[in-house]
Amino acid sequence: MEHAPTWLTYGFLYLGAAVLAVPIAKALGLGAIIGYLAAGIAIGPWGLALVSNVQDILHFAEFGVVLMLFLVGLELQPSRLWSLRRPIFGLGSAQVLGCAAALFALGWLAGLPWRISLVGALGLALSSTAIALQSLSERNLLRTSSGQAAFSILLFQDVAAIPILALLPLLGAAAVGQGAELGAGELAVEALKIVGVIGAIVLGGRLLLRPLLRWIAKSKTPEIFTAAALLLVVGIAYLMVLVGLSMALGAFLAGVLLADSEYRRELEADIEPFKGLLLGLFFIAVGMSIDFGVLMRSPWQMAALVLGFLAVKAVVIYGLARAAQIPYQERPVFTLLLAQGGEFAFVVFQAAAGARVLAFETASLLIGAVALSMLLSPLLLVLLDRLLLRRFATLQQPPAAAEISEPQEAPVLIAGFGRYGQIVARVMLAQGVPATVLDHSVEILEVARTFGYRVFYGDATRLDLLRMAGAGQARVLVVAVDDPEQSLKIVALARKHFPQLAVVARARDLTHWNALRDLGVTNVQRELFESSLLSARSVLELMGMPPAEAQDITQRFRTHNIALADRMYPHHKDRAKMIAVAREGRNQLAEQMAKERQERQAAASAPTDAPATHGLPDNPEQK
Repeated sequence: MEHAPTWLTYGFLYLGAAVLAVPIAKALGLGAIIGYLAAGIAIGPWGLALVSNVQDILHFAEFGVVLMLFLVGLELQPSRLWSLRRPIFGLGSAQVLGCAAALFALGWLAGLPWRISLVGALGLALSSTAIALQSLSERNLLRTSSGQAAFSILLFQDVAAIPILALLPLLGAAAVGQGAELGAGELAVEALKIVGVIGAIVLGGRLLLRPLLRWIAKSKTPEIFTAAALLLVVGIAYLMVLVGLSMALGAFLAGVLLADSEYRRELEADIEPFKGLLLGLFFIAVGMSIDFGVLMRSPWQMAALVLGFLAVKAVVIYGLARAAQIPYQERPVFTLLLAQGGEFAFVVFQAAAGARVLAFETASLLIGAVALSMLLSPLLLVLLDRLLLRRFATLQQPPAAAEISEPQEAPVLIAGFGRYGQIVARVMLAQGVPATVLDHSVEILEVARTFGYRVFYGDATRLDLLRMAGAGQARVLVVAVDDPEQSLKIVALARKHFPQLAVVARARDLTHWNALRDLGVTNVQRELFESSLLSARSVLELMGMPPAEAQDITQRFRTHNIALADRMYPHHKDRAKMIAVAREGRNQLAEQMAKERQERQAAASAPTDAPATHGLPDNPEQK
């Protein structure tokens, strides 16, 4: 009997473990990351021992982190990245240097040699980009002040990894008395290589990538465009590895350079599925890499190491959060996500062992501590959410506001307090209708509270927060968030758990409108539809049309468009049929209005003493 290929066996094991573990973890409220880690432990050397080549898998799975940083870069335009330069180099350097100094001092006081203390401190000062960004994204915190600060620090850590790795050969050579062999010429050549590769990525991204993608897109072959997107990321990662730089940093730069490109959305759609699978594989590999042998040989030493470096980093990072004036509601999550160890620490400690700066037993102990911290972090995050949600959901009232008698229950619940939600809330306030506001921006909620609204901090996609905000007693839920995916999650949650709520939702476009209709929401408003009609009316008036006639035309267009959307809705999953219905409706409207224009022109040119029955009234509705 012929044996199955190794790649097929491993593929079956990884996918099977993920499919079983992740839904169980999600059902228990633990999150997908814990499910992946548990799956890795189960099939790894210290579980069922179904997989043995852990390091090879970990190196391959790191590409998931690379793809994630490329997608993050696509969301950051160069101008926005430039605006973040101060937090990146300010907060980032403060976190890395502050945590490294504190950990070095702790190791020195514990009696460790200074080289071991230094390398251990630099490696442990880094944080997990994959877990932090994934957790922030799940909580919709990336656009908040803490999310921006965490992203800036994580990006700086990718940059800081370059000098950390460059330092290891120097420490190794000095440890064996070979420091004289490293000349200034070699260091200069390496520096020129680094500058050259980064310059090639920047110039290539500006001059070559867009024409190349345009040429590939003209072939109208979707799979080739997907292949080109992956080739782009793989090629940049390969260049960065050749000169000893971070693959993730190179991919991020490429993403930023394409952030203004017309192909940004297509690249995101093509790479997103690969990113999700490879990130899952990365977390599985981290679970497999936990060396429980080291843990069993020295359990107290491992526990002291993990808890010690987590505590030291937490103190430094929390102090940094206070100094940066991050809202107190966001500080615990910010602190915990950055206090854990990071995936790049694996590379640092393995390279240190190879350079003979660390003994292999010491490197294994440090790698185990980092992996355990990455396993504990999502668990602690779940515990943190449950302990602090009720305390932080309601903002602390200042003394002046304590005298305001606000209702404990409000009939209207508004999820999202941006420009759209604020208008709805102001109308309710003007009519004396109590409204409760939910948002994950502390700054916005502080303003809302000063105007008398009952406010709750947090993500409205969380069932426990909706319950605390009074969704079980409210009559109307206004979904005013600007993210379509988040909007659909909130509506689905409300439909399932609070059937008495009448839902009024904001739709970004017709696709979002159709998705909300699929969930049973009938009170849906396209956010720019009405304002666009008012602008069209103004244009008609400026072109010389009487105001009454301009109003009549735009009102009739509005009625026709709403009716057309209703006609298209049953076919929105059949693209060809939907386009046919839309084209038919638009042609009917164009023909009808063209005919009416001709009739008005004929009526205007008719003799003034002609019988009234031969003409048409000015208002077409009077026909």
